[in-house]
Amino acid sequence: QVQLVESGGGLVQAGGSLRLSCAASERTFSSSAVGWFRQAPGKEREFVATINSSGGSTYYGDSAKGRFTISRDGVKNTVFLQMSSLKPEDTAVYYCAARLKLGRLYYHSDAYYYWGQGTQVSVSS
Repeated sequence: QVQLVESGGGLVQAGGSLRLSCAASERTFSSSAVGWFRQAPGKEREFVATINSSGGSTYYGDSAKGRFTISRDGVKNTVFLQMSSLKPEDTAVYYCAARLKLGRLYYHSDAYYYWGQGTQVSVSS
């Protein structure tokens, strides 16, 4: 069992930046693929970004390309999502998810076994 805790959400003006964190207490997190997803009210959950266990490979959804960066810190057992040039349409609850698998990336939410509780990101115009 991997418990994930997101933090870093909040209210920001359009054009601003936020850094989300996804922390886990279990060391197996370092052997896991991690993804970020988001869900806005009335919309389906959307893939944002994913990173493999080593941090050497990443993949982004179209809405995140060029603006968001996913990274991980093995010492802190944390994955980050740096978001820049935020837009009102980025407003959503952001979730991190994990799957114990070395080397792989996953962009389908069904591929992930463990989920955090989510953190709200609100971008004002």
